[in-house]
Amino acid sequence: MKKLCLLILTAALTTLAQPAIQQGHGHRFACTDYLQGKVFIVSAEGKVEWEYQTTTACNDLWVLPNSNLLFSTDHAVKEITRDKKVVWSYESKSEVHTCQRLPNGDTLVGECNAGRLLEITSSGQIAQEIRLLPEGKDGGHMYMRTARKLPNGHYLVCHTGDEVVKEYNQDGKVLATIPAPGGPHAAIRLPDGHTLISCGEAKNGSRVFETDTNGATVWEVKNPDLPGISLKYMAGLQRLPNGNTVMANWVGHNHFGEAPHLIEVTREKKVVWTFADHKTMKTIANFQILDLPGDAIKGELAH
Repeated sequence: MKKLCLLILTAALTTLAQPAIQQGHGHRFACTDYLQGKVFIVSAEGKVEWEYQTTTACNDLWVLPNSNLLFSTDHAVKEITRDKKVVWSYESKSEVHTCQRLPNGDTLVGECNAGRLLEITSSGQIAQEIRLLPEGKDGGHMYMRTARKLPNGHYLVCHTGDEVVKEYNQDGKVLATIPAPGGPHAAIRLPDGHTLISCGEAKNGSRVFETDTNGATVWEVKNPDLPGISLKYMAGLQRLPNGNTVMANWVGHNHFGEAPHLIEVTREKKVVWTFADHKTMKTIANFQILDLPGDAIKGELAH
């Protein structure tokens, strides 16, 4: 009897010693694990509902209206069904860190090394090519991360190594440049014309900031704005309808397990939700909150 009680007590103490996966009211979401090469769907209670093993460098992600998942991985972009059947793919010689399903059904693919933005049809044909680098020039691993086509037909591109976000027109002409010290990973254009940007860890750049239409910073979160939480390499972003911002805190580069994977903050920088399942996931690079109304493809979700 004493042995049984001791085992129960030990199990209880072990459970209490383990940090909670979530703090605050959770969201149902999908995410990519960059280093493990996995895609997950996680319930609002913080439990993995579904996962898919792909290759490493799994970065960008979209959950489509038909419930399929579109994501970039290593040198490719794939669309898979929930029963894990590949229904569309594009292979590249370049590293590919970004993708976007467009309202017309085409898919935007960013080729990092080649410095190209491609719009590819459902049949695999290149419908549009925008060259950001001269043909034959290798931009390298840090040239490009997230790229988004905007409703006005322009393109918002994160040039991580150059530490800037640039807006291009359909001819590849630079229309605007936003300095992003630390190296931008993701940038999204908000409905009011502002731009929300996440920055990596270079030069103490770990932060998320918002600029107005003139490029002036109007809001930001950086170390040590969130007591008890360390910002590492800030990656994917989503602005919620209530004004809160959800941020992916990429904890690679020898920071495994040191901070939450996902952090939701209010405009006043109050933390209302964190997610950290370090046993299951290593490095969440991007995500999409799934318990919100709206179609991300049509630009109704700031993702």
